[in-house]
Amino acid sequence: MTIIDLMRHRPEALIVHGEISLRRWQRPEKDFDVLYRLIEESLDHLRPWMPWVTGHSPAATTGFLARCEPRWDSGEAYDYALMHRGAVVGCGSISTGDDPAGRELGYWLHPAATGRGVASRAATSMAEQALMLPDVAYVEIVHDVANTASGAVAGRAGFTQFDRRPAAPPLAPSDSGIELVWRRYGTPEPATTQR
Repeated sequence: MTIIDLMRHRPEALIVHGEISLRRWQRPEKDFDVLYRLIEESLDHLRPWMPWVTGHSPAATTGFLARCEPRWDSGEAYDYALMHRGAVVGCGSISTGDDPAGRELGYWLHPAATGRGVASRAATSMAEQALMLPDVAYVEIVHDVANTASGAVAGRAGFTQFDRRPAAPPLAPSDSGIELVWRRYGTPEPATTQR
């Protein structure tokens, strides 16, 4: 496999979508301060919907950043710093799930960055990258039915509601226990003609 072939099996490390850009998270020694501060300033905003917030600590932030490179290299997940006008304002990821033909998107923003289309454009960009990966037929966004802001992001990013199901634990404080699954499909490959 050539370097070009290997690169086609990974999304772009830097994605630019107008004023919004996404870049790979770097090792803890480079990105710890920015990510830890971002989470600290967003705790009240994230706590209702993100179960992992209860375990927030310097060690948890270091551990997440230390796992980003191996996860990227293995294809398990592609974790991004979400940026607006060059400032890091959130976190996004493209991750594998139970079905090898699908990927799941996750994202969150600092509360000061909401309402500007950042999450929608980031989700659109991540979906486009995921759908270019080999053998990926669809991308999903999964959120609690009570989290209407995430549903609005999914709709603006070109996803349609696909399923409604009971949520698996752990649940966040505001979760209803029912998840909405939104799905976006890739463009089918054009038919080839044998000559």
